[in-house]
Amino acid sequence: MKQYIFAGAALALASGGIADARPVSYEGGRTFITEHDRDMSAIWAHYTPHHRYSIGYRGEWHREDDHAFHGAQLTWLAKRWFGADYQANLYLSGAAGLAYGVDDNPAGTGAAGSLGLMADWETRRWFVSYMARGFAGDTVGEKAMQSARLGVAPYVANYGALHTWLMVQVEHSPQAENPVGVTPLVRFFQGPLMAEFGWSVTDDKPFLQFQYRF
Repeated sequence: MKQYIFAGAALALASGGIADARPVSYEGGRTFITEHDRDMSAIWAHYTPHHRYSIGYRGEWHREDDHAFHGAQLTWLAKRWFGADYQANLYLSGAAGLAYGVDDNPAGTGAAGSLGLMADWETRRWFVSYMARGFAGDTVGEKAMQSARLGVAPYVANYGALHTWLMVQVEHSPQAENPVGVTPLVRFFQGPLMAEFGWSVTDDKPFLQFQYRF
């Protein structure tokens, strides 16, 4: 699993208005995402056959409790709001597949899955989001997490230009060694490529995310 995560990160690096990290793209769009945070590394590749939902593969390596997950994930755009100068979205997601222990975890392979929701509100200057997710596996147990973000754009860029956001993310994972984490980060995006770089000040660990839309 580790080599898949690192290969995904290399691919994202090489590939490289309101634009975003949304889990549903434009109709017919394909998206590749890799993320590394204080607890988990993940890769996610999805296709959007309709503007209301996407489907694809998701792989995860939960580093703190040493287990991996491979499965299919479906994400549905439940609601979208437009205002004079803002946009807001509500997404629901579900994944199903197999999980198993890695490294020092002797857990065998068993069925696993997750349920989650994500909501965001943004203008060209401000960004607010919330995400919650629960995971359960027959052999690896259960866990849950939630996170919220607040961001501001130091300048308002024109369409097609480089956009920059300064953000802070607060996470809550009850099962983690440090249940509450705080991660300042910076987001850059231009065209189909988005990159985020941050550092958890509570865990002293890096945060990285790369996304490319085809």
